[in-house]
Amino acid sequence: MNRVLTSFILTSLAGLSTIIGYFIIYFKGNKNKIITFSLSFASGIMLTISIIDLLPSSFMYLQDYVIFFRILLIAFFFVLGVFLSFYISLKVANTNNSLKKVGIISMLAIILHNIPEGIITFMVSGVNLNLGVKLCLAIGFHNIPEGVSIAIPYYYGTNKKLKTFILVLISGLSEILGAILCYLFLSKIVNSFLIGICFSLIAGIMSNISLTELLPEACKYKENKILYLGFLIGSLVMIISHIIL
Repeated sequence: MNRVLTSFILTSLAGLSTIIGYFIIYFKGNKNKIITFSLSFASGIMLTISIIDLLPSSFMYLQDYVIFFRILLIAFFFVLGVFLSFYISLKVANTNNSLKKVGIISMLAIILHNIPEGIITFMVSGVNLNLGVKLCLAIGFHNIPEGVSIAIPYYYGTNKKLKTFILVLISGLSEILGAILCYLFLSKIVNSFLIGICFSLIAGIMSNISLTELLPEACKYKENKILYLGFLIGSLVMIISHIIL
């Protein structure tokens, strides 16, 4: 099979695994507990991705620069990501429905995360197929809970299954978009500097969403034990995914 086609297939499988997370909306149980667990679970996922994956990756990709300048770059783009997240919260998801708002913001953050992820998966698969397969499996594994972080708040905020599915699907397709952009335009201009600052920017966005959107929303339901458990499990899932990756 053509190596380019194989790379597209692997990137697509990794991205579309996000859809698996959508089906959690069909689970039955106490609504408040499900929402609390899912939101805190998503919060743990996003914060852990930022701390153990995105920020260290950013530091690694900026290795051509001295350590002090690397730290300054990462700090600047991290803070920029925080402010961008606040802007998205205020302008893009302008709604009184807080759960719906959280779902939309989570989708936007994951899209921004998935596009460079798709670029990397496509590039790695084109150079080393064996490594590309392993990368596809690892990314697919951690994309599932990302689908949950979109599906639960949006569904319980709107009670619309089809729209929830579409949002989750769009977030998964963004990984394929990354592969397409890489193939058509970016393969010659994407470099370690751009990837490094992109990761630190996304870390700022995800950290802010975790701490100012997902956790506060989860706290509204007064299910503290479920909240702590969800956050812990979300963090552990991402740590295991990171080890596999």
